[in-house]
Amino acid sequence: MTDKQYMARAIELAKLGRGWVNPNPVVGAVIVKDGEIIGEGWHECYKGLHAERNAFAALTESAEGADLYVTLEPCCHYGKTPPCTEAIIDHKIRRVVVGSDDPNPKVAGKGIAQLREAGILVETGVMQEECDRLNPVFFHYITTNTPYVVMKYAMTADGKTATKTGASKWITGEKARMAVQEMRHQYMGIMAGIGTVLADDPMLNVRLEGKKSPIRIICDSRLRIPLDSKICRSAKTYRTIIACGKIEDAAWDGREKEGYVSGNREMYKKPGYASDYESGHDEGERERLKKAENLRALGIEVVSVPDENGRVDLFRLMKYLGSQKIDSVFVEGGGELNDSFLRAGLVNELKVFIAPKVFGGKEAKTPVSGVGAELPDQGTACILEKTSVIGEDLLLEYRVKNKIENV
Repeated sequence: MTDKQYMARAIELAKLGRGWVNPNPVVGAVIVKDGEIIGEGWHECYKGLHAERNAFAALTESAEGADLYVTLEPCCHYGKTPPCTEAIIDHKIRRVVVGSDDPNPKVAGKGIAQLREAGILVETGVMQEECDRLNPVFFHYITTNTPYVVMKYAMTADGKTATKTGASKWITGEKARMAVQEMRHQYMGIMAGIGTVLADDPMLNVRLEGKKSPIRIICDSRLRIPLDSKICRSAKTYRTIIACGKIEDAAWDGREKEGYVSGNREMYKKPGYASDYESGHDEGERERLKKAENLRALGIEVVSVPDENGRVDLFRLMKYLGSQKIDSVFVEGGGELNDSFLRAGLVNELKVFIAPKVFGGKEAKTPVSGVGAELPDQGTACILEKTSVIGEDLLLEYRVKNKIENV
């Protein structure tokens, strides 16, 4: 077998860690001696052993003089586990073949340098593109300290997310819906707006056995969420965060400490860019304080991240979630929430399901509402990366071309 074949095996192993290791990267490792694989492993869970150490634990014979194939540069610092470079040196590995460089400032070339200083031959960039595709979430989070955002929506062939009466169950088939459950498992957070909660009363959990549910995040500027909603009633089971506008006893307020990127802030203040996902009058400060107290009694984290108009500020919310080590957010909001995220430039990927049916009707909802772009070149530019057929439905996966890397 060739270096690429062994690295391809390491890539497949790395994928087994998806959804379990966040906010760490997924990593796979293969140890080869005399043309035979004598140990392999992957990063299985957060705070668990890294891929290299799991591969060493699975050795069928001594690794002295062997080659190690690893999808990401080995770590060289003490974190939740000891440095992998230490184990590689101790096992007397002859050669290390690396796929991706690690952008983590604690590693970033230091791991490779440490191995070379120990006399180990190191080759880098083997199947780098494929290895890089394993960890877009980690690469974004470790360099920006904000979550990687994936937006998902399902629509008909004519671009509708509901009929003219508002009915939306079900647009896609069962196989596509199960694929969404798997996607939810892969990300640390799942987000919806209050409009979606009021209309659908969702659980926003994962209904697949053996998979984990993400942290639920609801954007609710005026704290209108009903206390008897499924979200509230299950808050003791699933960690739940409600982001709201201004309340005085906020759990976190990062306006002064975190600040804004001035260019993004100015854009965000323009008409139509504010992240207000609901209509209705302001209940008032006293009512919101009482509601926040009731929500917290249910085990819900209430976070105040207001913009200048007292509505949820997505930039501040992203900073808060990053401070909570939430590395990724799966957005399953309605048209207003989707519009605000796209206009703010915070979306990294789009996952679009298209069902083979047509609803029609000018009143029927669409995936992205809001004020919309004035000219074609003002829209959100995307790059189509993958097309799949799932049951009767089509899945289009896009990378957002003009996303903002630093917020």
